[in-house]
Amino acid sequence: MNDTNAVTPRRKIILSGIQPTGTFTLGNYLGAVKNWRRLQEEYDCYYFVADLHALTVYHDPAARRKASREAFALLLACGLDPDESLVFIQSHVPAHAQMGWMLSCLSPFGDLSRMTQFKDKSAKHPEDINAGLFTYPALMAGDILLYQADYVPVGADQTQHLEFTRNVAARFNHVYGETFRLPEGYFPKAGARVMSLQEPTAKMSKSDENAKATIYILDDEKTILKKFKSAVTDSEAEVAFREGKDGINNLMTIYAAITGKSMEEITAEFAGRGYGDFKTAVGTVVAEELRPIRENYARLMEDKAYLDAEIAKGAERATHIAEKTLRKTMRRMGLA
Repeated sequence: MNDTNAVTPRRKIILSGIQPTGTFTLGNYLGAVKNWRRLQEEYDCYYFVADLHALTVYHDPAARRKASREAFALLLACGLDPDESLVFIQSHVPAHAQMGWMLSCLSPFGDLSRMTQFKDKSAKHPEDINAGLFTYPALMAGDILLYQADYVPVGADQTQHLEFTRNVAARFNHVYGETFRLPEGYFPKAGARVMSLQEPTAKMSKSDENAKATIYILDDEKTILKKFKSAVTDSEAEVAFREGKDGINNLMTIYAAITGKSMEEITAEFAGRGYGDFKTAVGTVVAEELRPIRENYARLMEDKAYLDAEIAKGAERATHIAEKTLRKTMRRMGLA
């Protein structure tokens, strides 16, 4: 006999955002976005375009609006289903800015000043060390806590921000009463840390001045193959994953992330073959992996009405969820 009173277990919530600062790279895709698509099957997934965070660096306003729209379309093109996942643009949900301010009032100056990203960006742009750059970890904490996220996908360079969020949440809960769920890091097994094709000791970056160093997910097949053929390797001519072979290690990591093959299988596959064959093989599987994304993106950008409708739908759904936590937080803090 079926138990009609049985309660369906709550699905865990995963939340992540990506800044609209240019076309996603292969590193963004393999390290994060590809895994986001898979997570839809197991978790309630909330993904957003972090355009408020992008304000810490000046961009032309028209270009910024265009970039946010393109980033939203890219998320859908990469396989995020807006009927399965919540996909939205951060600034379309005012609760983010409100929560960010309230949490900044519980963020110790010392903690903010120790954030590695603030130090790094301040060193790179000493002419524009703005208050937003200093306090944006509080906004990031608000992004996460508004949705009572269980997990946040994090890379090695983001664990400090997650720890900051947990500390702020714990401090709030202690001072004002139990309000926030403390999020944990989600470390995807299939993620890949993709390095520059020209300087394989550095992470692949959107801002790399060397055009040959970065694969963008909207690059066409010819461009992708050309970039891989010019990738930096070494003089050994042996496809093997080991210390001192940064260029080959990077190419093997990319090949493994797409094909699912182990490093041993890749080594065996290319035994006795030159680097030219290997580079072509990597470029070919990457081009084939990215082809449907390129096609989906072009279709989405052509359908303005559909894209506008999905952006509006995402904002409405996100606002409904975020407002619940915001109102509770305001009451706890004594705001009328």
